[in-house]
Amino acid sequence: MLFSRFSEYLQKLEKTSSRLEITAILKDLFKETKENEIKEVVYLSLGILAPNYEGLVLNLAEKMVARAIAIAYNKNLDDVTKLYKETGDLGEVAEMLSKTQKIKNSKNQNVQEVFLKLVKIANDSGEGSQDRKIENFAKLIKNLDPLSVRFVTRIPTGRLRLGFSEKTILDALRQAQGELSEDEIESAYNVRPDIGYIAELVKSNKLQEISPKVGVPVVPMLCQRIGTYEEMIKKMGEVSVEPKFDGLRIFIHFQKPNYLKIFTRNMNALDENIFPELKEVGKYIKADSVILDTEAIGLDETREKFVDFQKTIQRRRKHDIDKSSSETPLQFQVFDILMVDGKNLINEKYIKRREELEKRIGNSKLLRVDENTITSDPKVIKDLHEKYLKLGLEGVVVKRANGKYVSGRTGWNWVKMKEEEGMKGRLSDTIDAVIMGYSVGKGKRSGFGVGQFLAGVLNGENVVTLTKVGTGITDEQFKILNEKLKEIISNKKPKEYDVHKDLTPDYWVLPKIVVELAADEITVSPKHTSNYALRFPRLIKFREDKGLKDITNLDEIEKLFKLQKV
Repeated sequence: MLFSRFSEYLQKLEKTSSRLEITAILKDLFKETKENEIKEVVYLSLGILAPNYEGLVLNLAEKMVARAIAIAYNKNLDDVTKLYKETGDLGEVAEMLSKTQKIKNSKNQNVQEVFLKLVKIANDSGEGSQDRKIENFAKLIKNLDPLSVRFVTRIPTGRLRLGFSEKTILDALRQAQGELSEDEIESAYNVRPDIGYIAELVKSNKLQEISPKVGVPVVPMLCQRIGTYEEMIKKMGEVSVEPKFDGLRIFIHFQKPNYLKIFTRNMNALDENIFPELKEVGKYIKADSVILDTEAIGLDETREKFVDFQKTIQRRRKHDIDKSSSETPLQFQVFDILMVDGKNLINEKYIKRREELEKRIGNSKLLRVDENTITSDPKVIKDLHEKYLKLGLEGVVVKRANGKYVSGRTGWNWVKMKEEEGMKGRLSDTIDAVIMGYSVGKGKRSGFGVGQFLAGVLNGENVVTLTKVGTGITDEQFKILNEKLKEIISNKKPKEYDVHKDLTPDYWVLPKIVVELAADEITVSPKHTSNYALRFPRLIKFREDKGLKDITNLDEIEKLFKLQKV
């Protein structure tokens, strides 16, 4: 497919916000796309070069892209910068300037050629790489037609966003192929969350070959919330009751002799040097290869207790690793096993996975299999919940004994109750929300540049507003927030944001920063587009371990609203 033709589809997508229309356009695009180019088409439609966990990015900041535009069209950098300030979109600037050029063979480059050139730029590193990246990006856009230039120029800075994500692409692929169910394709993606790879399998009718792979993250299983112990048994039957720890969700991928890959709950790969303890992990695993689901907990060895979440999360830092690892060693509570020696365990019952886990992992200071109790008695769950709360943990996680490993919060397979019963009139759990925009403060806060921020939750692929937050934030947090927000300001409201005009902030930001919020209760709201609001919202902490896909969704807000009345 010629890139110019591909860009015509991107232009159609840019012009609509209707989910049905977007899906229909993508369906037509995928039907027209050949099997050997579907991966590149899918990646570029999302403005990426590979799955996030591979970390393949162009590393071209806005100033570098502006320099490339100036070089490509023989313009002064100051003129390009001026145009950017006027339009707020480097893509439009590049398109505008490209129309003044006489370009030969501009429409002869296909999607694969453009993709490979972008990958080459992304992989360039070492001395002088910044200048080479700028020069090569300039050569690329110089030889593209104006419409293609608009979209390619937006990719490096993450501004291509056309208002859809992998979920819409999966739906469009399913419709284009015509023989797959929604559950089949989503389940496959959850096992191998590489949208390009899934697109290739769909196009070649090989989706049934899907299986977990060491080195590729699996979309994590998450907890639902239930209000009473009796309801847990009613919905789940026989269950396994286990302690709930407040740490970092970490997936350990190990293969002999010494291959190690570590992923967070939002499927970001971590440098294994961050957790030097895991370099010896093979000593405690009785298998040639495994994928383990764990919770990393910081230890205070002098007081023989776990440290709090904020102390634990500091271990993700890339500096002073030796010092931080000696001050706060980690213990990995292992609670599930998804693959062992090439065997897929995802569809096995939990009690079978548990048996395999206990057989493969020997308890040690590094790896420890969670204790568990099998029961069908609500009182046993209640007693264990109270026991773990007294020990300083977060209560219990309750798991369906015969449940499969189902990614996300589908069905009643894992549930939690983070607070004690009897919380009527109070919000019984915290909420993970994404910052959508912010307004400048007054008085003392004006010095921070931030007075309050607008936060939202997911409704399908859209982000709907839930609250404005300006309390519960320390001076230090205001300063940190200001620095983080300045880097992700968007000149336009992101396409996926659904916001009432009366709640428009001074500045929009890209959906990059996740915050954990507490509140007294959830109330009905006539203005917030979630139809709910938080009463007395407070910032608990920044969730650097979570991304947009991990935030609370509207269904969960509705459940929490109902739980208040229990």
